[in-house]
Amino acid sequence: MRRLTMLEEGVRIALDSIRGNKVRSGLTILGVSIGVGVVVMIAALVTGIQSSIMAGFESAGPDNFGVMRFDFSAVRVSLGSQRPPWWNKPVIEPEEAERLARLPAIREALYSFAFSSTMAVDARRVTSVQSYGYSSGWGAYQPGTFSAGRDFTPQEVAQSRPLVVISLPLAQELFGGLDPVGRRIRVTLGNRAVSEAFTVLGVFEPEENIFSSVIEHWAIFPYTSAMKRLKASNWQANIWIVPGDSFRQETAIDQVIGSMRSMRGLRPRDDNNFAIVRSDQLLSTFNTFLGIFFLIMLALSSVGLLVGGIGVIGIMMISVTERTREIGVRKAVGATRQEILWQFLVEAAVLTVLGGAAGLALGAAMAEGVAAYTPIPASIPLWAIFTALAMALVTGILFGIAPAYRASRMDPISALRFE
Repeated sequence: MRRLTMLEEGVRIALDSIRGNKVRSGLTILGVSIGVGVVVMIAALVTGIQSSIMAGFESAGPDNFGVMRFDFSAVRVSLGSQRPPWWNKPVIEPEEAERLARLPAIREALYSFAFSSTMAVDARRVTSVQSYGYSSGWGAYQPGTFSAGRDFTPQEVAQSRPLVVISLPLAQELFGGLDPVGRRIRVTLGNRAVSEAFTVLGVFEPEENIFSSVIEHWAIFPYTSAMKRLKASNWQANIWIVPGDSFRQETAIDQVIGSMRSMRGLRPRDDNNFAIVRSDQLLSTFNTFLGIFFLIMLALSSVGLLVGGIGVIGIMMISVTERTREIGVRKAVGATRQEILWQFLVEAAVLTVLGGAAGLALGAAMAEGVAAYTPIPASIPLWAIFTALAMALVTGILFGIAPAYRASRMDPISALRFE
């Protein structure tokens, strides 16, 4: 009860001191609130990005996995002069995807690779279009809908038909308000002078997510058409594997590994010259990068807390000096050093906790703005609220120790004589 009474008294005195020194207190609270607000905002962004990525993986199929030339989900550090880790590994070929699609545990084996192209319709021209060569059926594992037209069929892929599915923003850029389905686009790969005419088969509109606004102009070709007509390179091709409904992921992976090793003539002691990348590995890689990003931003935001902490030292030192006679009177009537120390520590903590509360409000407002005007579903996790308040409290205690210790060590007689 005595501790609670001392805490209540300390909070009341701290609030009176803040009201009496509004400018100094306000600047200190502002410094702390900026640091806490940044932490809360970054936590909301990381949480929103993680939830969006997890939702994307869930909709695409959590048991799906990829066969790739190299496991790019593994974080590696290498010198610029070194060769890339996939340089001596064989390219993933379309024939391998066809063989894998016939395995008992496999429902789909979608072959794909990426490249960049330039597209033109009459005088309208769009450069650096993110383009993909794909097997048919890719739309079933891509969250979104065809707003016009359709996907290409397996027969059209086998025949290398000059067809293309484009994004809605690209369709609007090239055709304006006209219906793009059935119209032709001149497609050029890289800096080549020769272009090929492709017919727009469909317009696909993906579900809104954190990546949809980053890459607006993209196109999907039958992989056979991209290789034969555009001479697109499949040097980093991969195969997206969808296991059958009645098979576990481990069973599908075992069959895929066995088939790939057989097709490539690998002996029992030979290492795999390909990589199996599961969805959870990709998610783990994203989480690793997000964690590093969060730590960097946390370090940067600590500058705001440092500024607030320095402000705490300044305002509390001034407060101790102004209240020297009060300290002398309290000691003269029996207050102990511990009680004086406690009082000023509580004042410093109240000051920074108020800054933490203001930072929470600032971070919440910024998170709501991000969620309202961007595809990121930013939301403040519960742990971020407790962490922000704890950081503010610790900042007040750490930076308030020196002024509180100075007040507690004052000689009562000298303090009473202070003018």
